[in-house]
Amino acid sequence: MAARGNFSSRIGFIAAAAGSAVGLGNIWGFPYEAGAGGGAIFVLVYLFFCFALCFPVMLTELAIGRKSGRNAVGAFDALGHKKWNFIGKLGVLSGALILSFYNVIAGWAFGYTFEMASGNFAITEHFKEYTTNIYAVGIYGFLFMVSTAFIVSKGVSGGIEKAAKILMPSLIVMMVSLILYSLFLPNAMAGIKFFLLPDFTKLTLSVAFNAMGQAFFSLSLGMGTFITYGSYISKNDNLVSSAALITLTDVGIAIIAGLMIFPLIGFISGGTLSGVGRGPELIFVTLPHIFGEIGPTAGSIVGMIFFSLLCFAALTSTVSLLEVPVSYVIDEFKISRKKAAWLMSGIVYLIGIPSLMGNGYSAYFSEFITYVSASAPTDFLSFIVNVANDSFLPLGGALMIFFAAHIWKRENLEAEISMGFEGYEKSWVRKYLRFVMPILLPATLIIMFSMIVLVTFFGM
Repeated sequence: MAARGNFSSRIGFIAAAAGSAVGLGNIWGFPYEAGAGGGAIFVLVYLFFCFALCFPVMLTELAIGRKSGRNAVGAFDALGHKKWNFIGKLGVLSGALILSFYNVIAGWAFGYTFEMASGNFAITEHFKEYTTNIYAVGIYGFLFMVSTAFIVSKGVSGGIEKAAKILMPSLIVMMVSLILYSLFLPNAMAGIKFFLLPDFTKLTLSVAFNAMGQAFFSLSLGMGTFITYGSYISKNDNLVSSAALITLTDVGIAIIAGLMIFPLIGFISGGTLSGVGRGPELIFVTLPHIFGEIGPTAGSIVGMIFFSLLCFAALTSTVSLLEVPVSYVIDEFKISRKKAAWLMSGIVYLIGIPSLMGNGYSAYFSEFITYVSASAPTDFLSFIVNVANDSFLPLGGALMIFFAAHIWKRENLEAEISMGFEGYEKSWVRKYLRFVMPILLPATLIIMFSMIVLVTFFGM
Protein backbone atom coordinates (compact mmCIF):
# COMPACT_ATOMS: atom_id res chain seq x y z
CA MET A 1 0.00 0.00 0.00
CA ALA A 2 1.26 3.50 -0.84
CA ALA A 3 2.49 5.48 2.14
CA ARG A 4 0.02 8.10 3.33
CA GLY A 5 2.31 10.19 5.53
CA ASN A 6 1.52 12.36 8.53
CA PHE A 7 2.06 15.90 9.75
CA SER A 8 5.27 16.09 11.78
CA SER A 9 3.99 18.77 14.16
CA ARG A 10 0.77 20.37 15.32
CA ILE A 11 2.01 23.77 14.13
CA GLY A 12 2.58 22.31 10.67
CA PHE A 13 -0.93 20.86 10.62
CA ILE A 14 -2.51 24.17 11.73
CA ALA A 15 -0.53 26.09 9.07
CA ALA A 16 -1.51 23.63 6.32
CA ALA A 17 -5.16 23.37 7.38
CA ALA A 18 -5.49 27.14 7.79
CA GLY A 19 -3.80 27.57 4.40
CA SER A 20 -6.45 25.34 2.84
CA ALA A 21 -9.11 27.75 4.09
CA VAL A 22 -7.18 30.92 3.23
CA GLY A 23 -7.30 31.73 -0.46
CA LEU A 24 -8.72 33.98 -3.15
CA GLY A 25 -12.04 34.05 -1.30
CA ASN A 26 -10.39 35.85 1.63
CA ILE A 27 -8.39 38.35 -0.42
CA TRP A 28 -11.08 39.46 -2.86
CA GLY A 29 -14.27 37.55 -2.06
CA PHE A 30 -14.56 38.72 1.54
CA PRO A 31 -13.81 42.44 0.88
CA TYR A 32 -16.26 42.46 -2.03
CA GLU A 33 -19.03 40.78 0.00
CA ALA A 34 -18.33 43.07 2.96
CA GLY A 35 -18.55 46.12 0.70
CA ALA A 36 -21.82 44.97 -0.86
CA GLY A 37 -23.21 43.97 2.54
CA GLY A 38 -22.79 47.27 4.35
CA GLY A 39 -19.27 46.94 5.67
CA ALA A 40 -18.85 46.34 9.39
CA ILE A 41 -22.33 44.89 9.94
CA PHE A 42 -21.55 42.19 7.39
CA VAL A 43 -18.26 41.49 9.19
CA LEU A 44 -20.05 40.98 12.52
CA VAL A 45 -22.58 38.55 11.07
CA TYR A 46 -19.82 36.73 9.19
CA LEU A 47 -17.85 36.26 12.42
CA PHE A 48 -20.93 34.88 14.17
CA PHE A 49 -21.57 32.27 11.48
CA CYS A 50 -17.89 31.25 11.28
CA PHE A 51 -17.97 30.09 14.89
CA ALA A 52 -21.64 29.22 15.37
CA LEU A 53 -22.14 27.12 12.22
CA CYS A 54 -18.80 26.47 10.51
CA PHE A 55 -16.78 25.46 13.57
CA PRO A 56 -18.97 22.36 14.30
CA VAL A 57 -18.75 21.24 10.65
CA MET A 58 -14.96 21.54 10.66
CA LEU A 59 -14.69 19.70 13.99
CA THR A 60 -16.87 16.88 12.63
CA GLU A 61 -14.77 16.50 9.48
CA LEU A 62 -11.55 16.38 11.50
CA ALA A 63 -13.00 13.74 13.84
CA ILE A 64 -14.20 11.54 10.96
CA GLY A 65 -10.79 11.81 9.28
CA ARG A 66 -8.74 11.04 12.38
CA LYS A 67 -10.96 8.14 13.48
CA SER A 68 -10.87 6.49 10.05
CA GLY A 69 -7.31 7.35 9.00
CA ARG A 70 -8.57 7.41 5.42
CA ASN A 71 -9.43 9.80 2.59
CA ALA A 72 -12.75 11.57 2.11
CA VAL A 73 -14.35 8.50 0.49
CA GLY A 74 -12.58 5.67 2.33
CA ALA A 75 -13.37 7.28 5.69
CA PHE A 76 -17.02 6.20 5.45
CA ASP A 77 -15.99 2.66 4.48
CA ALA A 78 -13.58 2.48 7.44
CA LEU A 79 -16.32 3.60 9.83
CA GLY A 80 -18.54 0.74 8.60
CA HIS A 81 -20.97 2.81 6.52
CA LYS A 82 -19.88 2.19 2.94
CA LYS A 83 -23.24 3.18 1.43
CA TRP A 84 -22.67 6.68 2.82
CA ASN A 85 -19.36 7.17 1.02
CA PHE A 86 -21.26 9.06 -1.70
CA ILE A 87 -20.78 12.06 0.60
CA GLY A 88 -17.02 11.69 0.21
CA LYS A 89 -17.35 11.14 -3.54
CA LEU A 90 -19.34 14.36 -3.77
CA GLY A 91 -16.53 16.07 -1.86
CA VAL A 92 -13.79 14.72 -4.13
CA LEU A 93 -15.77 15.79 -7.20
CA SER A 94 -16.36 19.24 -5.68
CA GLY A 95 -12.67 19.69 -4.88
CA ALA A 96 -11.58 18.70 -8.39
CA LEU A 97 -14.12 21.00 -10.06
CA ILE A 98 -13.29 23.94 -7.77
CA LEU A 99 -9.56 23.45 -8.39
CA SER A 100 -10.18 23.39 -12.17
CA PHE A 101 -11.52 26.99 -12.22
CA TYR A 102 -9.49 28.18 -9.23
CA ASN A 103 -6.32 27.41 -11.16
CA VAL A 104 -7.49 29.61 -14.05
CA ILE A 105 -7.99 32.60 -11.74
CA ALA A 106 -4.69 31.87 -10.00
CA GLY A 107 -3.09 31.96 -13.46
CA TRP A 108 -4.54 35.45 -13.99
CA ALA A 109 -2.99 36.60 -10.69
CA PHE A 110 0.35 34.98 -11.57
CA GLY A 111 0.44 36.85 -14.87
CA TYR A 112 -0.52 40.12 -13.20
CA THR A 113 2.51 39.80 -10.89
CA PHE A 114 4.75 40.21 -13.94
CA GLU A 115 2.54 42.95 -15.41
CA MET A 116 2.81 45.00 -12.22
CA ALA A 117 6.55 44.39 -11.99
CA SER A 118 6.92 45.89 -15.48
CA GLY A 119 4.68 48.86 -14.57
CA ASN A 120 1.97 47.91 -17.05
CA PHE A 121 -0.93 49.56 -15.20
CA ALA A 122 -2.73 50.09 -18.52
CA ILE A 123 -3.69 46.42 -18.38
CA THR A 124 -6.73 47.56 -16.38
CA GLU A 125 -8.17 48.81 -19.68
CA HIS A 126 -7.56 45.47 -21.38
CA PHE A 127 -8.59 42.93 -18.75
CA LYS A 128 -11.07 41.25 -21.10
CA GLU A 129 -8.41 40.88 -23.78
CA TYR A 130 -6.04 39.52 -21.14
CA THR A 131 -8.42 36.74 -20.08
CA THR A 132 -9.15 35.78 -23.70
CA ASN A 133 -5.45 35.25 -24.44
CA ILE A 134 -5.74 31.59 -23.49
CA TYR A 135 -2.20 30.73 -24.56
CA ALA A 136 -0.50 33.19 -22.19
CA VAL A 137 -3.00 32.69 -19.37
CA GLY A 138 -3.00 28.94 -20.01
CA ILE A 139 0.77 28.84 -19.54
CA TYR A 140 0.50 30.81 -16.29
CA GLY A 141 -2.17 28.38 -15.09
CA PHE A 142 -0.07 25.41 -16.19
CA LEU A 143 2.94 26.69 -14.22
CA PHE A 144 0.70 27.24 -11.20
CA MET A 145 -0.67 23.70 -11.41
CA VAL A 146 2.86 22.32 -11.77
CA SER A 147 3.86 24.17 -8.58
CA THR A 148 0.83 22.74 -6.78
CA ALA A 149 1.53 19.20 -7.97
CA PHE A 150 5.21 19.47 -7.03
CA ILE A 151 4.35 20.43 -3.43
CA VAL A 152 1.72 17.70 -3.06
CA SER A 153 4.02 15.08 -4.62
CA LYS A 154 6.59 15.73 -1.87
CA GLY A 155 4.23 14.31 0.73
CA VAL A 156 2.36 15.51 3.79
CA SER A 157 5.27 16.62 5.98
CA GLY A 158 7.91 17.11 3.25
CA GLY A 159 5.66 19.01 0.85
CA ILE A 160 2.33 20.32 2.18
CA GLU A 161 3.50 21.07 5.73
CA LYS A 162 6.85 22.54 4.69
CA ALA A 163 5.26 24.79 2.07
CA ALA A 164 2.58 25.98 4.49
CA LYS A 165 5.18 26.95 7.09
CA ILE A 166 6.77 29.25 4.48
CA LEU A 167 3.72 30.48 2.58
CA MET A 168 1.46 31.39 5.51
CA PRO A 169 3.93 33.65 7.39
CA SER A 170 5.03 35.22 4.08
CA LEU A 171 1.39 35.92 3.22
CA ILE A 172 0.77 37.65 6.56
CA VAL A 173 3.97 39.73 6.34
CA MET A 174 3.09 40.98 2.84
CA MET A 175 -0.49 41.81 3.82
CA VAL A 176 0.56 43.72 6.96
CA SER A 177 3.15 45.62 4.89
CA LEU A 178 0.45 46.72 2.45
CA ILE A 179 -1.84 47.72 5.33
CA LEU A 180 0.86 49.96 6.80
CA TYR A 181 1.37 51.54 3.38
CA SER A 182 -2.32 51.99 2.52
CA LEU A 183 -3.20 53.60 5.86
CA PHE A 184 -1.16 56.69 4.92
CA LEU A 185 -2.99 57.27 1.63
CA PRO A 186 -5.53 60.14 1.39
CA ASN A 187 -9.09 59.14 2.48
CA ALA A 188 -7.84 55.80 3.82
CA MET A 189 -9.71 56.33 7.11
CA ALA A 190 -13.03 56.50 5.28
CA GLY A 191 -12.46 52.92 4.21
CA ILE A 192 -11.42 51.84 7.71
CA LYS A 193 -14.52 53.40 9.30
CA PHE A 194 -16.81 51.68 6.78
CA PHE A 195 -15.13 48.36 7.50
CA LEU A 196 -14.98 48.59 11.32
CA LEU A 197 -17.89 50.78 12.48
CA PRO A 198 -21.19 48.88 12.08
CA ASP A 199 -24.39 50.52 10.88
CA PHE A 200 -27.15 48.26 12.23
CA THR A 201 -29.73 49.80 9.91
CA LYS A 202 -28.03 47.91 7.07
CA LEU A 203 -28.69 44.50 8.64
CA THR A 204 -31.10 42.57 6.39
CA LEU A 205 -31.91 38.93 5.74
CA SER A 206 -29.98 39.19 2.48
CA VAL A 207 -26.87 40.45 4.30
CA ALA A 208 -27.19 37.64 6.88
CA PHE A 209 -27.64 34.99 4.18
CA ASN A 210 -24.63 36.22 2.18
CA ALA A 211 -22.50 36.37 5.33
CA MET A 212 -23.41 32.78 6.16
CA GLY A 213 -22.49 31.68 2.64
CA GLN A 214 -19.16 33.52 2.73
CA ALA A 215 -18.30 32.01 6.11
CA PHE A 216 -19.02 28.47 4.94
CA PHE A 217 -17.24 28.75 1.62
CA SER A 218 -14.17 30.60 2.90
CA LEU A 219 -13.43 27.78 5.36
CA SER A 220 -13.36 25.09 2.62
CA LEU A 221 -16.01 22.97 4.30
CA GLY A 222 -18.16 20.23 2.81
CA MET A 223 -15.66 18.75 0.35
CA GLY A 224 -13.65 16.46 2.58
CA THR A 225 -10.54 18.62 2.94
CA PHE A 226 -10.60 18.37 6.71
CA ILE A 227 -11.46 14.67 6.63
CA THR A 228 -8.30 14.21 4.56
CA TYR A 229 -6.15 16.43 6.78
CA GLY A 230 -7.67 14.91 9.91
CA SER A 231 -6.48 11.49 8.77
CA TYR A 232 -2.87 12.71 9.00
CA ILE A 233 -2.90 13.95 12.61
CA SER A 234 -2.12 12.31 15.95
CA LYS A 235 -4.66 10.94 18.42
CA ASN A 236 -3.02 13.17 21.03
CA ASP A 237 -3.96 16.39 19.21
CA ASN A 238 -6.82 18.44 20.61
CA LEU A 239 -9.30 18.63 17.74
CA VAL A 240 -11.35 21.38 19.39
CA SER A 241 -8.45 23.79 19.80
CA SER A 242 -7.14 22.86 16.34
CA ALA A 243 -10.48 23.67 14.70
CA ALA A 244 -10.67 26.91 16.70
CA LEU A 245 -7.17 27.98 15.62
CA ILE A 246 -7.87 27.18 11.97
CA THR A 247 -11.10 29.18 12.10
CA LEU A 248 -9.38 32.10 13.87
CA THR A 249 -6.58 32.13 11.29
CA ASP A 250 -8.98 32.14 8.37
CA VAL A 251 -11.09 34.89 9.94
CA GLY A 252 -7.96 36.84 10.81
CA ILE A 253 -6.70 36.74 7.22
CA ALA A 254 -10.10 37.90 5.97
CA ILE A 255 -10.08 40.83 8.41
CA ILE A 256 -6.50 41.71 7.44
CA ALA A 257 -7.57 41.62 3.77
CA GLY A 258 -10.34 44.08 4.56
CA LEU A 259 -7.94 46.37 6.41
CA MET A 260 -5.67 46.22 3.37
CA ILE A 261 -8.24 46.76 0.61
CA PHE A 262 -10.76 49.23 2.10
CA PRO A 263 -8.17 52.01 2.64
CA LEU A 264 -7.21 51.56 -1.02
CA ILE A 265 -10.88 51.82 -2.02
CA GLY A 266 -11.23 54.91 0.17
CA PHE A 267 -8.25 56.41 -1.62
CA ILE A 268 -9.38 55.77 -5.19
CA SER A 269 -13.03 56.71 -4.52
CA GLY A 270 -12.18 59.96 -2.75
CA GLY A 271 -13.73 58.69 0.44
CA THR A 272 -17.12 57.74 -1.08
CA LEU A 273 -16.36 53.99 -1.40
CA SER A 274 -18.39 53.82 -4.60
CA GLY A 275 -17.66 53.06 -8.24
CA VAL A 276 -14.76 50.73 -7.48
CA GLY A 277 -15.85 47.54 -9.20
CA ARG A 278 -16.90 44.15 -7.86
CA GLY A 279 -15.72 40.55 -7.93
CA PRO A 280 -12.84 39.94 -10.36
CA GLU A 281 -13.09 43.58 -11.52
CA LEU A 282 -12.15 44.77 -8.01
CA ILE A 283 -8.87 42.86 -8.04
CA PHE A 284 -7.88 42.91 -11.70
CA VAL A 285 -9.17 46.35 -12.75
CA THR A 286 -9.71 48.65 -9.78
CA LEU A 287 -6.64 47.81 -7.67
CA PRO A 288 -4.07 47.96 -10.52
CA HIS A 289 -5.52 51.38 -11.36
CA ILE A 290 -4.95 52.37 -7.73
CA PHE A 291 -1.36 51.15 -7.90
CA GLY A 292 -0.86 53.28 -11.01
CA GLU A 293 -2.21 56.32 -9.16
CA ILE A 294 0.33 55.78 -6.39
CA GLY A 295 3.19 56.36 -8.82
CA PRO A 296 5.22 54.42 -11.41
CA THR A 297 7.91 53.06 -9.09
CA ALA A 298 6.05 52.76 -5.78
CA GLY A 299 2.93 51.53 -7.57
CA SER A 300 4.89 48.87 -9.40
CA ILE A 301 6.41 47.59 -6.15
CA VAL A 302 3.10 47.66 -4.26
CA GLY A 303 1.27 45.99 -7.15
CA MET A 304 3.88 43.27 -7.50
CA ILE A 305 3.72 42.55 -3.76
CA PHE A 306 -0.08 42.46 -3.81
CA PHE A 307 -0.37 39.99 -6.68
CA SER A 308 2.47 37.91 -5.23
CA LEU A 309 0.53 37.53 -2.00
CA LEU A 310 -2.60 36.71 -4.02
CA CYS A 311 -0.60 33.89 -5.64
CA PHE A 312 0.64 32.73 -2.23
CA ALA A 313 -2.91 32.67 -0.89
CA ALA A 314 -4.13 30.78 -3.96
CA LEU A 315 -1.29 28.24 -3.67
CA THR A 316 -2.14 27.37 -0.05
CA SER A 317 -5.66 26.53 -1.25
CA THR A 318 -4.77 24.73 -4.49
CA VAL A 319 -2.43 22.44 -2.55
CA SER A 320 -5.26 21.32 -0.24
CA LEU A 321 -7.75 21.10 -3.11
CA LEU A 322 -5.40 18.76 -5.00
CA GLU A 323 -4.63 16.74 -1.87
CA VAL A 324 -8.28 15.61 -1.57
CA PRO A 325 -8.39 13.62 -4.86
CA VAL A 326 -4.71 12.62 -4.51
CA SER A 327 -5.34 11.07 -1.08
CA TYR A 328 -8.36 9.26 -2.53
CA VAL A 329 -6.31 7.79 -5.39
CA ILE A 330 -3.45 6.77 -3.06
CA ASP A 331 -5.76 4.96 -0.64
CA GLU A 332 -8.22 3.39 -3.03
CA PHE A 333 -6.03 2.55 -6.03
CA LYS A 334 -2.77 1.87 -4.16
CA ILE A 335 -0.50 3.98 -6.36
CA SER A 336 2.42 6.14 -5.23
CA ARG A 337 1.90 9.72 -4.06
CA LYS A 338 4.12 11.11 -6.81
CA LYS A 339 2.17 9.38 -9.57
CA ALA A 340 -1.14 10.31 -7.96
CA ALA A 341 -0.19 13.99 -7.66
CA TRP A 342 0.92 14.38 -11.28
CA LEU A 343 -1.95 12.27 -12.64
CA MET A 344 -4.68 14.17 -10.80
CA SER A 345 -3.14 17.57 -11.51
CA GLY A 346 -3.10 16.73 -15.23
CA ILE A 347 -6.73 15.61 -15.18
CA VAL A 348 -7.85 18.70 -13.26
CA TYR A 349 -5.95 21.01 -15.62
CA LEU A 350 -7.74 19.45 -18.60
CA ILE A 351 -11.09 19.80 -16.84
CA GLY A 352 -10.28 23.50 -16.39
CA ILE A 353 -9.72 24.20 -20.12
CA PRO A 354 -13.41 25.07 -20.75
CA SER A 355 -13.20 27.57 -17.86
CA LEU A 356 -10.06 29.00 -19.44
CA MET A 357 -11.86 29.37 -22.78
CA GLY A 358 -15.12 30.68 -21.32
CA ASN A 359 -14.05 34.29 -20.80
CA GLY A 360 -14.55 35.48 -24.36
CA TYR A 361 -12.27 33.17 -26.37
CA SER A 362 -14.95 30.57 -27.12
CA ALA A 363 -18.53 31.69 -27.79
CA TYR A 364 -19.81 28.26 -26.75
CA PHE A 365 -18.14 28.22 -23.33
CA SER A 366 -18.63 31.97 -22.81
CA GLU A 367 -22.41 31.53 -23.23
CA PHE A 368 -22.54 27.99 -21.90
CA ILE A 369 -25.96 27.87 -20.25
CA THR A 370 -28.94 30.11 -19.61
CA TYR A 371 -30.63 29.56 -16.25
CA VAL A 372 -34.40 29.64 -15.84
CA SER A 373 -35.68 33.24 -15.83
CA ALA A 374 -32.15 34.56 -16.51
CA SER A 375 -31.80 37.50 -18.89
CA ALA A 376 -28.33 36.48 -20.09
CA PRO A 377 -26.33 33.24 -20.46
CA THR A 378 -23.74 32.11 -17.91
CA ASP A 379 -20.16 31.26 -18.88
CA PHE A 380 -18.66 27.85 -18.10
CA LEU A 381 -16.39 29.08 -15.26
CA SER A 382 -19.31 30.76 -13.47
CA PHE A 383 -21.45 27.65 -14.02
CA ILE A 384 -18.84 25.46 -12.29
CA VAL A 385 -18.63 28.02 -9.45
CA ASN A 386 -22.42 27.87 -9.04
CA VAL A 387 -22.54 24.07 -9.10
CA ALA A 388 -19.42 22.96 -7.23
CA ASN A 389 -18.68 25.87 -4.91
CA ASP A 390 -22.09 27.42 -4.24
CA SER A 391 -24.28 24.29 -4.26
CA PHE A 392 -22.23 21.15 -3.54
CA LEU A 393 -20.38 22.53 -0.50
CA PRO A 394 -23.40 23.35 1.71
CA LEU A 395 -25.03 20.10 0.58
CA GLY A 396 -21.90 18.16 1.51
CA GLY A 397 -21.72 19.92 4.87
CA ALA A 398 -25.35 19.15 5.67
CA LEU A 399 -24.93 15.48 4.73
CA MET A 400 -21.71 15.28 6.78
CA ILE A 401 -23.39 16.62 9.91
CA PHE A 402 -26.45 14.38 9.45
CA PHE A 403 -24.19 11.34 9.03
CA ALA A 404 -22.17 12.12 12.15
CA ALA A 405 -25.22 12.82 14.32
CA HIS A 406 -27.60 10.09 13.17
CA ILE A 407 -25.67 7.35 11.32
CA TRP A 408 -22.23 7.21 12.90
CA LYS A 409 -23.94 8.30 16.14
CA ARG A 410 -23.17 11.16 18.48
CA GLU A 411 -21.42 9.01 21.09
CA ASN A 412 -18.80 7.86 18.54
CA LEU A 413 -18.19 11.43 17.42
CA GLU A 414 -17.82 12.60 21.03
CA ALA A 415 -15.46 9.73 21.87
CA GLU A 416 -13.13 10.79 19.05
CA ILE A 417 -13.29 14.48 19.92
CA SER A 418 -12.55 13.74 23.58
CA MET A 419 -9.17 12.17 22.66
CA GLY A 420 -6.57 14.84 23.34
CA PHE A 421 -9.13 16.94 25.25
CA GLU A 422 -9.42 15.69 28.84
CA GLY A 423 -12.10 18.17 29.87
CA TYR A 424 -14.41 17.55 26.92
CA GLU A 425 -17.17 15.84 28.95
CA LYS A 426 -17.84 19.02 30.96
CA SER A 427 -16.98 21.55 28.24
CA TRP A 428 -19.30 24.05 26.60
CA VAL A 429 -18.29 22.59 23.23
CA ARG A 430 -19.96 19.27 24.05
CA LYS A 431 -23.15 21.04 25.17
CA TYR A 432 -23.18 23.22 22.08
CA LEU A 433 -22.67 20.31 19.68
CA ARG A 434 -25.52 18.41 21.34
CA PHE A 435 -27.73 21.46 20.82
CA VAL A 436 -27.00 22.24 17.14
CA MET A 437 -26.02 18.95 15.50
CA PRO A 438 -29.14 16.76 15.55
CA ILE A 439 -31.52 19.14 13.74
CA LEU A 440 -30.57 22.84 13.76
CA LEU A 441 -27.26 22.70 11.86
CA PRO A 442 -28.18 20.22 9.09
CA ALA A 443 -31.54 21.97 8.62
CA THR A 444 -29.85 25.37 8.32
CA LEU A 445 -27.41 24.07 5.71
CA ILE A 446 -30.16 22.33 3.72
CA ILE A 447 -32.18 25.57 3.71
CA MET A 448 -29.07 27.43 2.57
CA PHE A 449 -28.48 24.88 -0.22
CA SER A 450 -32.12 25.02 -1.33
CA MET A 451 -32.18 28.82 -1.43
CA ILE A 452 -28.97 28.93 -3.47
CA VAL A 453 -30.34 26.46 -6.01
CA LEU A 454 -33.71 28.21 -6.29
CA VAL A 455 -32.23 31.69 -6.60
CA THR A 456 -29.26 30.83 -8.84
CA PHE A 457 -30.69 28.29 -11.24
CA PHE A 458 -34.42 29.09 -11.20
CA GLY A 459 -34.43 32.85 -10.53
CA MET A 460 -36.89 32.55 -7.66
